Amino acid sequence: MQNRHELGQASRIVVKIGSALLTGGGRGLDQTAIADWVAQIARSAQSGREVLLVSSGSVAEGMCRLGWKSRPGSLHELQAAASVGQMGLVQTWESLFQRHGLHTAQILLTHDDLSNRTRYLNARGTLLTLLGLGVIPVINENDTVATEEIRFGDNDTLAALVANLLEAELLVILTDQPGLFERDPSLDPTARLIHEARTSDPHLGEMVGESRSGLGRGGMVTKLRAARLASRSGASTVIVGGREPDVLTRLLAGERLGTLLVSDETPLQARKRWLAGQLKLKGTLHLDAGAARVLRESGKSLLSIGVTAVEGGFVRGDLVACVDLDGSEVARGLVNYGAEEARLIMRQPSHRIETLLGYVDEPELIHRDNLVLS
Repeated sequence: MQNRHELGQASRIVVKIGSALLTGGGRGLDQTAIADWVAQIARSAQSGREVLLVSSGSVAEGMCRLGWKSRPGSLHELQAAASVGQMGLVQTWESLFQRHGLHTAQILLTHDDLSNRTRYLNARGTLLTLLGLGVIPVINENDTVATEEIRFGDNDTLAALVANLLEAELLVILTDQPGLFERDPSLDPTARLIHEARTSDPHLGEMVGESRSGLGRGGMVTKLRAARLASRSGASTVIVGGREPDVLTRLLAGERLGTLLVSDETPLQARKRWLAGQLKLKGTLHLDAGAARVLRESGKSLLSIGVTAVEGGFVRGDLVACVDLDGSEVARGLVNYGAEEARLIMRQPSHRIETLLGYVDEPELIHRDNLVLS
């Protein structure tokens, strides 16, 4: 995605809405504003797009319900506020989306869920299934159980990691500012809005400042960081004022709103580099001639029936190489079954996996989305 006109072509979008917007600056959930965003997301989903929503606001809503005027510093108090606020947040999203005939699903994540390969695959599989069912996933950090060591730190980062997880083409961050300015507009009213830039532009880092709302943990620093993180999987990011009338609809129609930060690479290039260079190979799957040909020519998923031998002691989620009869690497990918399980189901059709193992995680040994050709 290289320009405004291509925004409407994005088929999978992550939308992140910040605490200050959702709670009207801390006064409790702004039902009117949320209903408007829901209507826009519903129109987008009903037009055929897949939309994932990353929702802040649980701590801020909990503070409001508990009568707290300032954000607590204690981790346990933050977790308690999140627990209270999450109830109202989920009820609000579900009831408003139901008006448009759409179901929602609550997804609570910690950093460990996306750094652990097995949990990564489980989270990805669940979210893809929900999208396939036409459900709107409502994602938040699992503040109730997250500790300082594993928490994302802000929902901007969480939204970027979700974009990475699902290879979304576009991340939209709705905020209480019109976009990214060349200087802090509260200090310099003449500062100009940056309409478009590349995420790799080193000058962008000099233009951002910390959050002053006291409600979220974000600010333009985290939004720029999130855009750069999202760009690693090829997603472009728009930072835009959430209170702009009909903002999502106009944005996806190509109107110049907010700041568009364009990724420097395609999703395929980014994912291939990640699989090829950042994970250590844990094993090898030897393929028959037919399976090797299918991977090379069609890029389809690897099925167990095409595997003739298994090397290594890998577990579900590890990176393995796929080699042909001559020992040449055909592809590599994240495997859905451990080595011992793979040995039991190799040379067998997918419909026999449950009989052989007593359960079935996935019908493929490696799904095509987690596999790149060498």
